[in-house]
Amino acid sequence: MKNIDSRTHTRGESVYVDDMPVIAGTLYAVAFDSVVAHAKIKSLDLTEAEAVTGVERIFTYKDITGENQIGGIIPDEQLLAESVVDFWGMPIALVVAESEEIARVAAKKIKVEFEKLPVIVDPREAAKQNKLIMPPRTFQNGDTSAQWAKCEHIIEGIAESGGQEHLYIETQGAYAVPLENGNIKIYSSTQGPTAVQRTTARVLGLPMHKIEVDVTRLGGGFGGKEDQATTWAIMAALATHHLKRPVKCILDRMADMRMTGKRHPYSSDFKLGLSKDLKILAFEATFYQNAGAAADLSPAVLERTLFHANNTYNIPDAKVTAYSCKTNLPPNTAFRGFGGPQGMFVIEAAIVKAAEELGIEPTVIQEKNLLKDGDMFHYGQITAGCMAKNCWTRADELYNIKKTREEVDAFNAKNKLYKKGFAIMPICFGISFTKTLMNQARALVHVYTDGSVGVSTGAVEMGQGVNTKMLQVAATIFSISVNRVKVETTNTTRVSNTSPTAASATADLNGKATQLACEAILGRLKKRAAIELKANENDITIKDEVVYVKGNKTELTWPKLVTACFINRESLAEHAHYATPEIHFDTTKERGHPFAYHVYGTSLYTVTIDCIRGTYDIDSVRVVHDYGKSMNAAIDRGQIEGGIVQGIGWMTMEELIYNSEGRLMSNALSTYKVPDIYSVPKEILIHPLETEVDSLAIFNSKAVGEPPIMYGIGAYFALRNAVKAFNPSANIPLNAPMTPEKVLMGLYEKSVAFKSEALPV
Repeated sequence: MKNIDSRTHTRGESVYVDDMPVIAGTLYAVAFDSVVAHAKIKSLDLTEAEAVTGVERIFTYKDITGENQIGGIIPDEQLLAESVVDFWGMPIALVVAESEEIARVAAKKIKVEFEKLPVIVDPREAAKQNKLIMPPRTFQNGDTSAQWAKCEHIIEGIAESGGQEHLYIETQGAYAVPLENGNIKIYSSTQGPTAVQRTTARVLGLPMHKIEVDVTRLGGGFGGKEDQATTWAIMAALATHHLKRPVKCILDRMADMRMTGKRHPYSSDFKLGLSKDLKILAFEATFYQNAGAAADLSPAVLERTLFHANNTYNIPDAKVTAYSCKTNLPPNTAFRGFGGPQGMFVIEAAIVKAAEELGIEPTVIQEKNLLKDGDMFHYGQITAGCMAKNCWTRADELYNIKKTREEVDAFNAKNKLYKKGFAIMPICFGISFTKTLMNQARALVHVYTDGSVGVSTGAVEMGQGVNTKMLQVAATIFSISVNRVKVETTNTTRVSNTSPTAASATADLNGKATQLACEAILGRLKKRAAIELKANENDITIKDEVVYVKGNKTELTWPKLVTACFINRESLAEHAHYATPEIHFDTTKERGHPFAYHVYGTSLYTVTIDCIRGTYDIDSVRVVHDYGKSMNAAIDRGQIEGGIVQGIGWMTMEELIYNSEGRLMSNALSTYKVPDIYSVPKEILIHPLETEVDSLAIFNSKAVGEPPIMYGIGAYFALRNAVKAFNPSANIPLNAPMTPEKVLMGLYEKSVAFKSEALPV
């Protein structure tokens, strides 16, 4: 089945917030934000800005009718700055005018006087000054201190991974419309409709039922609209609340990049202990997370870093600690992988450094330590249905690891100015929200009297194809044509108290809720069919819109059966609730069973670098991925391809740079680069490892949204190996991303004496 949005997307007909026809009387909002990273606000003069013709009103924190607080996990973030700004880009005022152009002109006329305060941009410096978002957390299994004496090899080092701009095609935005009796409807580009509803109600001082949030689709999210979309929705709603007029607030690209948080940069220490036969005996890591100026989702991101610190390896004794460090950057937030990639990069860096010191291939250590059923993660969960070895073995069968390495070595032996690199990146990623209470969903299904079906869930469509999968669930359960099913917008009045569309759990949670609702209606339909056909209810089946009795086709069709139910006043609607069973986690002990299942995979990377310029190509990425039983192979393949390329971007060219004053320097598409058609891998091969393991996922499919981004880590180490092939003594810091500049510096490190014949004349 095709993605149901493909036609309207490619024809430019899909409707996003900024495409909505505006209502007469609509006003436009533009935020006035700080041009310093940390300072006291000594004075704020709105006089000249308010005098601009067409300006309706300028709002400050004094106009907030409820709490000036938008922090979700920790209440530590103001909507509009009161007396202090904590990051460059922090909103101070909101200009509302007859047009966006007028609002922008007026915003430039606002005068503010600052008294600058010290700026911190380095998480280690923040930790040194005890500027933390929350107390540090530690996950521990066994006793690492007792293991070091037993280790044949001990390797220590530092690994650093940079941030990443979400760069969704649709920027942040919202459109607030006043309804009668003081109610407000918000059309928001958000992954978390309930978060928008809840926080808007808090800021305006209203009960949640006064706020309705509606989402048709997003033009991309990647986590950047899970929490941070809330700010702009509240701003529009605040103005609507006061002015009783529709208000639209859409960020331009530069403002979006400047004012919003990114993937968290991490600086980490590691210590790895190996036995003589290269089994991992002990592992310790300390993660310094750059949270930015407020918590946002940093505590949850940090938690997932700890969960995935072992990647896909069995480590009997492990101790991992993480600090969420408060700096003067925009509050960093969710990003595809949600802290998992940052944790995995550190263990992979430790293995690579160990292999280099021992003079062996990292793959030897990787393969020897892969998880298997019955192993215990360092947070207490026991592996079940483990596919780590299966994926590695299948990748070797399909792609021949030994032969690939030999081909790379042969190329390097023959070529002086081009070198190839090879690396393997296995993954293991847990599926579920790590906060147990978030693993719940609801669905509302209507069967109309003509046999058509409407499905409402808490899932937000943002390009990942979740609407198509929800439609498939309903069509499959009822055994009707997909043309009879419509997936409604995500709306807080139809489906309440939703978890955000995140954590790769959306299709599972909302699909299961939809399944339960459809099955409840189907049960009533079968009961009615049994009465109409004077048959036993257990003998009734529906297939392709026709009722069968004991496998025999009858004259009773889907539309006739629906009509019969309606005539007999039987319910053709159902609201169902689903909560993931079995999962639990005790944060007081840091132990439990937090994940419904894990996704596994193995990727093989081959790259080629130009040893004169430092530029490079990703020749091939060949993957065996643990799909489970895919619901929609085309959509899943697209998600895996996209995740791989986004992961490669994070690990190679996407370099996020702030200066010492906290100003974003990579603030436009001229200074921040993402993979384009010329820089994506020349070959991406994806082989599904289909299994029949009951994973608690919808129809035994497995999540594909986040796990593939971790494959991108392999690109970093393949490039590193290519540099080493040219300059074996290069001392390359384990610092991602591996930009062409870093490649060039590694190739021609000053401490290395190069043979003249290795260079062009």
